[in-house]
Amino acid sequence: MKYSNLKRIIPLTLLASAATLVVAAPAPVTDLNATSTSSAPASFSSIERLERLIQSRNQIQLQLQQQLDGLSEELSEMRGTVERNSYELEQMLERQRQLYIEIDTLRTAKPVPVTTPTDTADTSSSGAYATDTNENEAYQNAVDLILKKKDYAGATKAFQDFVAAYPDSVYNSNAHYWLGQLYFAQKNDIEAAKSFTKVVSYSDSNKRADALLKLGELAKRNNNKAAATKYYQKVLKEYPDSTTAKTADKQLKSL
Repeated sequence: MKYSNLKRIIPLTLLASAATLVVAAPAPVTDLNATSTSSAPASFSSIERLERLIQSRNQIQLQLQQQLDGLSEELSEMRGTVERNSYELEQMLERQRQLYIEIDTLRTAKPVPVTTPTDTADTSSSGAYATDTNENEAYQNAVDLILKKKDYAGATKAFQDFVAAYPDSVYNSNAHYWLGQLYFAQKNDIEAAKSFTKVVSYSDSNKRADALLKLGELAKRNNNKAAATKYYQKVLKEYPDSTTAKTADKQLKSL
């Protein structure tokens, strides 16, 4: 009986000892500082990568903006070049148009009559044409170089010779106007201005209004806005109902 009780007591004692050891065993302690220290490098590394990404993105955006600014500047320069070329082309076409108008006007006008010694007395009083046959022929030949032969260089020389040979000719205002037109087309602005100014000096010339208009166009072409305005206004004042005045008004508004 005692032996049997002893057999039961020993296992119970062992179990109680084991339980005591379990209860008495210290709980595991987590070192918070150690954990935080070990994870810090990973966190810092992530922040650094993020900062590098942001810096890289900003740099790319800056480069793109610089490229856009450069393209915008190039586009503005190209636009300016196109506008300038368009303006120069328009001016060239206008000069050609004016020259063709003058050519057509002269072509449709009555031909310059060639006088003979027998009718000199009757024609001299009208002032419609010269009394000298050679003078009429010289003027007609100069005109033909423009209208028929399209020899503008030859016409320039012929009109130069004409005004030198016949300084008092009834054709002088027209001859100077043709010279002005030829010089204008050649962009010889100094000689063109001299010729048109000479035409203006003839108060009764039927080319005077057109010469004033051309002087305005010469001033405009040379960026002399004040002079251009003066000539255009003079046309409007002295020839208000003319076709030339309408052109002058249009040019004045474009200044």
